[in-house]
Amino acid sequence: MTEGAEIGGREVDAGRGVVALEGMNKNEIAERLEEIGTLLELQGENPFKTRAYQSGARALEAMDADEFAARMAAGTLGELKGFGEALVDKVGKLHATGRLEFYDKLRAQIPDGVIALLEVPGLGPKKIKALREQLGVESPEALGEACRAGRVAELAGFGEKTQVKILEGLANRAAYGKRHRWWDARAVAEPIVEGLRGLAQVRRAEAAGSLRRNLETVGDLDFIVAARAEDAAAVTEWFCALPEVKEVTARGGTKASVRFASGLQADLRIVPEEQFAFALHHFTGSKDHNVAMRQRALARGLSLSEWGLVPDAGEGTAKEKAERGLSLRAESEAELFAHLGLAFVPPELREGLGEIEVAETAAGGGVALPRLVELADLRGAFHNHTTESDGKASLLEMRAAATALGWEYLGIADHSKSSVQARGLDEARLASQVAAIRAANAAGGGAWLFAGTECDILPDGRLDFDDGVLATLDYVVASVHSAFTQSEDEMTARIVRAVEHPRVTMLGHATGRLLLRREAYKVDLARVIDAAIANRVIIELNAHPSRLDLDWRLWRRAAERRLMCALNPDAHNTAGLRHVEAGVRVARKGWLTAENVLNTRDRAGVERWWSERR
Repeated sequence: MTEGAEIGGREVDAGRGVVALEGMNKNEIAERLEEIGTLLELQGENPFKTRAYQSGARALEAMDADEFAARMAAGTLGELKGFGEALVDKVGKLHATGRLEFYDKLRAQIPDGVIALLEVPGLGPKKIKALREQLGVESPEALGEACRAGRVAELAGFGEKTQVKILEGLANRAAYGKRHRWWDARAVAEPIVEGLRGLAQVRRAEAAGSLRRNLETVGDLDFIVAARAEDAAAVTEWFCALPEVKEVTARGGTKASVRFASGLQADLRIVPEEQFAFALHHFTGSKDHNVAMRQRALARGLSLSEWGLVPDAGEGTAKEKAERGLSLRAESEAELFAHLGLAFVPPELREGLGEIEVAETAAGGGVALPRLVELADLRGAFHNHTTESDGKASLLEMRAAATALGWEYLGIADHSKSSVQARGLDEARLASQVAAIRAANAAGGGAWLFAGTECDILPDGRLDFDDGVLATLDYVVASVHSAFTQSEDEMTARIVRAVEHPRVTMLGHATGRLLLRREAYKVDLARVIDAAIANRVIIELNAHPSRLDLDWRLWRRAAERRLMCALNPDAHNTAGLRHVEAGVRVARKGWLTAENVLNTRDRAGVERWWSERR
């Protein structure tokens, strides 16, 4: 992983750009053109030139993949409006090699600190340009100093409120910098685990900690390895020599700590194989879960730790007792739980929230722990975007990707007209899209397409389309995309009014949070959940790795009250459909079963649920 900021939806490696080793596809080229437009804006380039790249990006996104391939092969891209000779040449180079000298030089001219300013909420290229020219601000640190001195508030177009918001955003950025999204941390951890398992010296290897518990953000990584003492040095040598490692912060006989370029830290612990299950359980956590487990062990005259499960009485530490062979044997965590009279508790439930009591009941023959929802249970998803709004893939491309995943259906819910920034659809464009969806279904050849909309909830709670338009759709996702600073009472009344609308099927990303980037808006979720249950409206668990909203901490009790969930990826490209995995993992933390999730049902089951609700 590399440190950087997102430009146009694509991460830019600070100081180097995105290193491409092969030709780009049309969506990747569109993203690169969007990046160029943003970089030119930061430099104060002619607006017409900036818009040329942005318009070119939009045109490519809206183009079918087959048409793009045909035009590139025939050399006819220049026939399209807005594609002059220079733009065609750049697209051709990106398509052929994935590299563009013009982009590399442009990126090199802009300091890394300026790119980092794009991460501050409320700052776009124009405001950043003003800060650079008028205050000499070229980094988040310099921006913070200027705000604290009151100089930002004095600039035209900023003011006191903007200055306060910037300071809040900088404070959040600093706090968030210590944590990483689960999705990103997993991408680092998985190949390391596979690499460890591939070493001849390693008997067993797992990632532990908050990553294994599927917590939405991860502070650091923990790797537990079973190996003989004489092999430990070779394992730590391999770990510390990983190409992703930027710094080795500690190294010993059976332990090592490293820091990756992204700032993510990782610890390696090597234990004897007979200790592995205990160490894995201990370092998986959580703290509250481990405390409850230790108390349960003590009640049975035992002491539980990373070293083993040993008699509490007698001389010596737990480690010394384990080394003397006094620990009970546990080949797996399931055996460890069984020693304490418990059914196995899945890692994602280990948060000290009553899982011990449920596991005790299950072990005694009472109500079993629930069979948590699994990725294989999903038949499709409903909240997805295409190039008609701000997506990066066409309707048919999204359908093909869903079909490749084995999905039975796919819902299309592009933005509504008030989401101008996302090129939201007006009534005529929505009608045209619905017709295209119906035609695609009639032609067959892939996943069934449901016609929907992600309809803006306006500031007063009204919907962005009238009832007649909404009646033409299979379903409606209602979401807040504006006026985030409303009071809690205002926001709550706004969302409740939308949830009570008879045409609303589900509520999208209920709190508007963006993990590690933007706090949730103020809303009384208890009242929103009550309204959703009363009106048989679904609340989605938005599976986008930056959202994971509604929060897992609320789902268990809400589902017990029969609130229905939809696991939606909020996909803006074909790869985004796979974000449902993050949603499934968080749903499991919320104790959700397949029965709690609408999109585990087949197409007929979904249609039946919708018709019964109406």
